[in-house]
Amino acid sequence: MELTKDIVGLFEYKLSNAEGETLDESNGNPLAYLHGHGNIIPGLEAQMEGKKVGDKFTAEVAAADGYGVRVEQLVQEVPMAMFQGVDNIEVGMRFEAQSEHGTHSVEVTKVDGENVTVDGNHPLAGVDLTFEIEITGVRAATEDEIAHGHAHGPGGHHHH
Repeated sequence: MELTKDIVGLFEYKLSNAEGETLDESNGNPLAYLHGHGNIIPGLEAQMEGKKVGDKFTAEVAAADGYGVRVEQLVQEVPMAMFQGVDNIEVGMRFEAQSEHGTHSVEVTKVDGENVTVDGNHPLAGVDLTFEIEITGVRAATEDEIAHGHAHGPGGHHHH
């Protein structure tokens, strides 16, 4: 069985950047995803097409096909007063911010007196990615998985 639309794939991965630094890895906990439903970044999903159990390959994904290019408008300076109830704002802290486009995650990148610079870009925006992939499982998706648009069970989405 090959990975095509509505097939669940399980894969081990090691993610690194252009400098060869490991950013993330599955460490024996394969990730499950439903192919063709945008569960994983587009540049990786495209390279998973047609793969089967036991396939090992390297997927190079340009930033634009990964977590997107950096958008400078998502970097903003805001007054410290916006962080009500937080005593100590430090670089590297992440917050959920509300905007007219819904909730998004921002990271504090600079604290300067009463001003705080936050970056709403994904931490991997603008980063070219290299995945070392091993396909460990391929199976037909259930009707529920197809209806929900994601894999359930080990390595996938859990409903409570």
